[in-house]
Amino acid sequence: MSVSKLSILKKVSPVALAVSTALSSCYAFAADSSLDGVNDEMEVIVVTSDFRGMALEKMPSSVTIIDQQQIEDEGAQHFGDILNSIANFNWSGGSSRPKYFQIRGVGEQEEYQGAPNSSVGYIIDDIDMSGLGMVSSMYDLQQVEVLRGPQGTRYGANALAGLIYLKSNDPTDVFEHGAEVSVGDDALTTFSGFSSGPLTDSGKLLYRVSLQQHNQNGYQDNLYLGRDDTNARDEFTGRAKLRWYVTDDLEVDLTFLHANYDNGYDAWTLDNNGSNTLTDDPGVDQQRTSGSSLKFTYTGADKFELVSLSSYANSKTHHNYDGDWANPDYWGGLDCGGEPCEYEYNWDKEGERKTISQEFRFSSTDAGRIFNGSTDWLLGLYGMQLDEDNETQDSYSQLSAEYSADNYAAFGQLDSDLGNNYSLSFGLRVERRSSDYKDSDGDKFEPNETMWGGHIALSKMLSHDHDAYIRVAKGYKAGGFNMSLSEELADKKEYDTETLYNYEIGLKSLWLDGDANTNFSLFYMDRRDQQVAASQQSTVPGQEGNFILFTENAGSSHNYGAELDGNWYATDNLKLYASFGWLETAYGDYAYQDKYGGTVDLSGRELAHSPKFTYSAGATYRTDSGWFANLTGSGKSDFYYSDSNESTSEAYTIFNARVGYETEVWSAYLWGRNLFDEQYGTRGFYFGNEPDQDWADKQYIRYGDPRQLGMTFSLKFI
Repeated sequence: MSVSKLSILKKVSPVALAVSTALSSCYAFAADSSLDGVNDEMEVIVVTSDFRGMALEKMPSSVTIIDQQQIEDEGAQHFGDILNSIANFNWSGGSSRPKYFQIRGVGEQEEYQGAPNSSVGYIIDDIDMSGLGMVSSMYDLQQVEVLRGPQGTRYGANALAGLIYLKSNDPTDVFEHGAEVSVGDDALTTFSGFSSGPLTDSGKLLYRVSLQQHNQNGYQDNLYLGRDDTNARDEFTGRAKLRWYVTDDLEVDLTFLHANYDNGYDAWTLDNNGSNTLTDDPGVDQQRTSGSSLKFTYTGADKFELVSLSSYANSKTHHNYDGDWANPDYWGGLDCGGEPCEYEYNWDKEGERKTISQEFRFSSTDAGRIFNGSTDWLLGLYGMQLDEDNETQDSYSQLSAEYSADNYAAFGQLDSDLGNNYSLSFGLRVERRSSDYKDSDGDKFEPNETMWGGHIALSKMLSHDHDAYIRVAKGYKAGGFNMSLSEELADKKEYDTETLYNYEIGLKSLWLDGDANTNFSLFYMDRRDQQVAASQQSTVPGQEGNFILFTENAGSSHNYGAELDGNWYATDNLKLYASFGWLETAYGDYAYQDKYGGTVDLSGRELAHSPKFTYSAGATYRTDSGWFANLTGSGKSDFYYSDSNESTSEAYTIFNARVGYETEVWSAYLWGRNLFDEQYGTRGFYFGNEPDQDWADKQYIRYGDPRQLGMTFSLKFI
């Protein structure tokens, strides 16, 4: 894309233009010889979660980046508002906000017990929030990065399927300020603001602060309690950054994050109506997180640079739901064998997780390259300590649990220029994990293991406009244990480490003199000792609402498919963008026993939350006089809701729109999400939950957000 088109498209967003300029400068500093000859006028999008901050079009991997301009154009308030535009990506709606994700069919659908072991890494400004990603405001965000496939070299055990990385805007050396207010139906109000600039006249100490408070009623009406806010969202997010140029050779970046999500959770109904609940004890879904990261970057040595990265996070969570999805009056009015039904079930979990991590990275400068100056090198050490305490109780039992895990890793990477426009990248990570678990039921586990992963990627610059690559990567996910199992499941106390080999080829291209670009990847995944979430419903009279949850290995499985995304600046005023994902998944040899003692064979069946097709398309149009319009559509084919049953979703497509008027200082918009009020499932169960029906199995569905209309007014000053 030419500079003239970039400036016209972004003239109403000076903050975004400043960020783009900063990124380009950063990349020019970090660039290596593999980028020689690239048109200097093209906009450079940098993958900040990569070791070297590589340009997207040079990254030998399948990566999607949603930049600040697209986030603002679509009016995204939360990560849940944009995730449908990511190819081969899905999420599980078992919480008030998305926090359980699947990439290429690999990931968790829930976590009811307290031994966290994520398949998809989730990082916010270098703070590890894997499994806790619901605190994901999009306000003042620089970009969202989704890296598909194992990230074994860079992120290790928490990134078997891939990584989600949220990068907020950095401090600026000029003053910038902004404010934004949104109102809409469902009693929506959102107040946001940011401020950035120098704290000293010398410009060596910079700051940035952003705040957002979001509220809405949550779409559900509780007819039994006469309330419309039992599923409400009450979400505060605050970020603060300091950047200190201590010397010409030393930069210090300090980041603070505080988020307080105090949400309701009243989303399930017995008749799947999606709007009116009958619970007498509506649930909650709360997360209060405080975290920080401290990064030192030293560039004073001749042959290497040193990065020290420390992070800390403390998250307190509370998840509660009314499991009978009704009330005593409702059940008492039904017949259960000639008597009024009696059924009440409640589930409650309170937890606190603390993580501390430290990473040191040494990387070569131009003068430090080895093998006759052809190869950049990187060496690193990593350590993390995780402690989590949980109190879980339901209508049948109570469990207090303490869990801790220590991870230590050494890693390295070589990036070589082989000549003739070939490049080779090789990375290796060795990780030692030690964990300790004990609970009030007397279960104790102390598993320890050493795992390794990495990648090897060969890239070829076919021309100035086309780059091809082939990549092989190995990822791993630690083994673990199941707590509080009954005697008949005693053989499932522990499960093995899962490994994943990902084979991928890709082509990244520029077209029409840089006005269009595409990224294409074709992959094959070999999962070994696949970990599967399983459950059994109790058949004990009076405890039919109780479930025994456990994880087990399901042998090997194979996924394959492709991703394609692209952008086209059709004119100076019109941008078009789209993505498409194709995914084929299947269990290997896997069968489980149902609650009646029968065997259910899933061998060859598709994996849960793995739609065969995901797709999105969008268009942004700006007139020279300031009028603006954005239209997006996204959807998925049907998919299985669970690994434990045959319940499936329906295919769906949803449309969003935003229109408005923009000036250099203020902007005003009207917007609508899910314009045609499509009812689409995000989570489903298939089990017995109605005693008057003799606990017969039935499908229950949690739906995504219905149609919502609103308006936004924003101010920005430089």
